[in-house]
Amino acid sequence: MIKTFVRSIAAGVVLCGSAFAEKLTPERLFSDPDLAGPTARGTAMSPDGSRVTYLKAKPDAANIQDLWAINVAGGEPYRLIDANALSSATKELSEAEKARRERARVAAVRGVIDYSWDKQGRFILVPLDGDLYLVTVADGKVSRLTNTPSDEIDAKVSPQGNFVSYVRDQNLFIRPIAGGAEIAVTSEGKDTLSFGVAEFIAQEEMSRFTGYWWSPDESRIAFARVDESPVDIIPRADIGPTGTTVVQQRYPRAGRPNAIVDLFVYDRTSGRQTPIDLGANKDIYVARVAWSKDGQTLFVQRQSRDQKALELLAFDPATGRGNVLLTETSPHWIELNDDFRPLKDGTFLWASERSGYKHLYRYTADGKLLAQVTHGEWPLDEVAEVDEAHGLVFFGASSANPIERRLYAVSYRTTAEPQALTTAGGWWTAKFASSGAFVGTYSDPGTPPQTALYDPTGQRVRWIEENALNATHPYAPYLATHRVPQFGTLKAADGQVLHYALTTPVGFDPAKKYPVIVEVYGGPHAQRVMRNWRGLRDEVFATEGYVIFKLDNRGSTNRSVAFKTALDRRMGTVEVEDQLVGVAFLKTLPFVDATRIGVNGWSYGGFMVNQLLTVPNTPFAAGISGAPPTAWGFYDTHYTEQFMGTPDENKDGYAASDVLNRLENLKPGSLLLMHGMADDNVIFENSTRLIAALQKKDIAFELMLYPGERHGAAGSRAKGAHVLRTQLDFFARKLGGK
Repeated sequence: MIKTFVRSIAAGVVLCGSAFAEKLTPERLFSDPDLAGPTARGTAMSPDGSRVTYLKAKPDAANIQDLWAINVAGGEPYRLIDANALSSATKELSEAEKARRERARVAAVRGVIDYSWDKQGRFILVPLDGDLYLVTVADGKVSRLTNTPSDEIDAKVSPQGNFVSYVRDQNLFIRPIAGGAEIAVTSEGKDTLSFGVAEFIAQEEMSRFTGYWWSPDESRIAFARVDESPVDIIPRADIGPTGTTVVQQRYPRAGRPNAIVDLFVYDRTSGRQTPIDLGANKDIYVARVAWSKDGQTLFVQRQSRDQKALELLAFDPATGRGNVLLTETSPHWIELNDDFRPLKDGTFLWASERSGYKHLYRYTADGKLLAQVTHGEWPLDEVAEVDEAHGLVFFGASSANPIERRLYAVSYRTTAEPQALTTAGGWWTAKFASSGAFVGTYSDPGTPPQTALYDPTGQRVRWIEENALNATHPYAPYLATHRVPQFGTLKAADGQVLHYALTTPVGFDPAKKYPVIVEVYGGPHAQRVMRNWRGLRDEVFATEGYVIFKLDNRGSTNRSVAFKTALDRRMGTVEVEDQLVGVAFLKTLPFVDATRIGVNGWSYGGFMVNQLLTVPNTPFAAGISGAPPTAWGFYDTHYTEQFMGTPDENKDGYAASDVLNRLENLKPGSLLLMHGMADDNVIFENSTRLIAALQKKDIAFELMLYPGERHGAAGSRAKGAHVLRTQLDFFARKLGGK
């Protein structure tokens, strides 16, 4: 069996058979043009279906984006907004906007990072450098709406296209598009009180990035009032290249108080603000908010603090009174999603994991179950769009194979099997129009992201960005040695299937032995083994002579409830066991040098590196831990308590996962610790406590710090190259790579 595996590795790893290829270096990977090629990001279809808009990086500056459009009927793409014409390289963003971008994992440093159509397709609203611009679609004219010292954030076009709304200085405002004075919906926001914003926890952990919601007829706005005064102040040293600032950060650590979130409904005609009665218990999460199609009902998803219950409530916006329509419960936790869809007929669609897999259900207006829409031993990923005219739901899922993703359509009115709209063999994402037409993006290990417009049956209408890997592609000089991973499966201790990807080095000779780097994340809400175009960091490691191995352990996403909840209240246990299963497999391969296996991870991956380096008789010769949580009591409420409970409830679990209690197993000199010194997510204190403990125990280690950088550490392309070069240098010395 092993010989067969080795033959398959040797036969199918190279994409192109050219005799010559340039060597891929960290410096080239993080320079321009982007090696992934021209990629369409943030795609959207105009409401009338005549245009597709998208963000596209400049060829000579991959971290600066312009807004582009293309007509469905034909013609060449054209640029709507040139970032260089409107954006200033010297503009300093507010802390609120920096935080929003950090929470949303926005990599672009300048230019257009977001935009939105009005429902009539007349305007496109574009936030840029803290101010707002409006593109009139008919003539392409760009108008500046705001020019203020403070940033306007979370800007939206109202549903009927008559207003623009935004948050500035912790208050919510609206402005008529036709002209006229700005209207302050709220005015009390200051210090620890904010209106219309998503609190830190909502943005960082709940994937809710807004704090206000227009009714469909524009008569009302529901908005959040966020009071952070109960949240502990955690002094955080923001250590930069020219000095240090102590930030008094409101950071809700596990087991400690959260911000208090209340909801109100603003009546645009009368100016009245009606409080929404969320109940006497303020220690809850406002997970999601939405309006019914007729604007007469406000829906709120209320999650319990322990996250074992999620309620859907329906409120009368005129009185603020409401009732519970349905309740989901779990002995583990309830995952939040964006799949709730109110329909015009009063019924609604709701996603639940009650069957052991996430599936879609249809309910009556008063919360009675009508039917289960999707079935099977696979999880629905996300609802993309609903075509109410034909009673169809469009969604993405990995129904046949967890490492592939396709797009499907299914009837929600009748019992029917989902129909695949796209081909198998890779990874699909899409933005749908209500008609079922969609802008789809496909990639696989040998195909960088390709974006096209498709009709409702999945037939391609036209390319948006073909991004063909031809002789003119930026990646062309490296095609000859491009590595395509070998995918396979292993068994966890409880028998569950674990998927892995193994990539051999450039110039692979199965008769030789090679060092291995295990790339790990390992935490919830993540999947690393996918049949898609992967990050080219792996190509750099392969160029330097390493085997690259990735394994999705129990706890990772896109699997069954049982698979995801295996780590419940015991993070740092089953994930470690599964990664060790992967190492045991690596040791059976004749081309692997079992004495030269390293591990590399960032964030939760950094936590995993620390755990793996400190298991008794660790099989790892060296590891790089980036921005690691070293004690879960230092991390935030929603994430940590979801999987671990509170520190008081789960003292043993918190103690067992604290790397400081495991350092006796760490081999001196085997650890490189890396961290951004202004990290406001996994705060730098996580690393300083580890540094102090290692020094106290006289355990040698290596350290690389990044002044002024936040959680990702690589705030610029040059910093990204430095991070990778530092990792290569460490592994070359410890594992004997090139």
